[in-house]
Amino acid sequence: MMTARGFLQVAPGRRVALNGVEWTVEDVHGQHGRLVLVDGDGHAENRSFRWLINHADLRLLPAAEAPGRPAPVSRQPRTLADLTEDQLERARLRAAHVLEAETGFREGHPARALPGEPRPAYDLDRTTLTQRRHAKAAEMKAMPRPEAVRLGLQHLSFRTLERLSGLAGDSLLLACADGRWTRRRSGHRSVTEEVREAIFAVKAECGERARLSLAARHRLMHQYMRERFPAFPAEKIPSRWTFADVWKEWFGPGGARPRYGRTAQAAAEAGVSGRMVVHRPGQVLVLDSTPMPVKLRETVFGDAVTATLTLALDLYTHGLPAFRLTLQSDTSVDIAMLLRDVMLPLPMREGWGEDMEWPYAGVPADVIAEFTGHKVAALPFFAPETVTTDHGGPYKNHDLVEAEREIGCRILPPGCCGRPTSSRSSASSSRSRPCSSNTCWASPAATLPTVGPTRNEMRA
Repeated sequence: MMTARGFLQVAPGRRVALNGVEWTVEDVHGQHGRLVLVDGDGHAENRSFRWLINHADLRLLPAAEAPGRPAPVSRQPRTLADLTEDQLERARLRAAHVLEAETGFREGHPARALPGEPRPAYDLDRTTLTQRRHAKAAEMKAMPRPEAVRLGLQHLSFRTLERLSGLAGDSLLLACADGRWTRRRSGHRSVTEEVREAIFAVKAECGERARLSLAARHRLMHQYMRERFPAFPAEKIPSRWTFADVWKEWFGPGGARPRYGRTAQAAAEAGVSGRMVVHRPGQVLVLDSTPMPVKLRETVFGDAVTATLTLALDLYTHGLPAFRLTLQSDTSVDIAMLLRDVMLPLPMREGWGEDMEWPYAGVPADVIAEFTGHKVAALPFFAPETVTTDHGGPYKNHDLVEAEREIGCRILPPGCCGRPTSSRSSASSSRSRPCSSNTCWASPAATLPTVGPTRNEMRA
């Protein structure tokens, strides 16, 4: 039967897809022009050849493999995307010759006839299918050798045309493509389902550890196989070199440091695939801690002590909605209190003048004072949508992470909101710290003019 995509060879056992549902031709009644289709559930339908030919969503499926043949290991079906532009063009030229022998037209249908088609040797009204195939084989034999080799038509014989007669569309293009272009790998036969499970278990275990050598990962796989599958023969476990090849094929070379690999995995799980576009205040809050370069005094006559400065920077306005000074090193509780300061308005303190009051346009100071119960200082406050932190221990504390999730923050790993521009500063020496002041000021986000007192004026 000739469809819009070429010839369809109908025979018992032929598999087709109609509207995305797989059907199998169970029986063919050629004298009546009808056939019997059976789906996967055993439901049978009696249809005519005309109905099948004119179906809008008809797709041919490859023949099922023999039941005694083992399934290929680590293989996937070939697609046209696997071919280069030159290979695809050569496959189209080969398919055009096949369609001309079958239908008389290189495009496979009279509605898409090219100028001068059909040629006398391929006219459907004057020749039979066998004559057209013999004519095409003779034409390929008479073609100059360099041209035939370039197009891969030197072996297009009568028998080859017969074998390709039942294909159409993408199936015909893939059949005309040289198998050496998309040679399938034989896979690793020693990688069974048990070994596959062990490799992925080792991959998950390595994510929480420091860098492990290939030999250490291979020993972990042996240990997992002995504990999880004690009856599995030890001699069938892949060798170290096979394990190395499989690891590189599945997970890549893995040259990154483990903590950066965990950061990339966390970014992928959070749906962060590139740079974030910051377009409003409060969208991204950057947290970072740094030791103070000077000593501080607890009291006027106290001793000088070391302090840690913890900053919260709004990435859009480049403002400092909150900061804290902590004696010695900061903890997760200090950072959680910093988030609290970001979300709560700062009350006016004794001795502050009118220039320190809430001056922002759009929200009157009376409205803010009404729901807070006191006058509010000129320091912005908001509920952050996204929090970006560094690799420090306090920022990875479970209590702080739970607090950030409780207030509805999305936690992003570093490296998603900017890159430092100065390689000499201590804060920008680490590529994964977008939380420093230099980084924030160098980010490409748009800025708004900051209205209100400066940071020094806001100090108590």
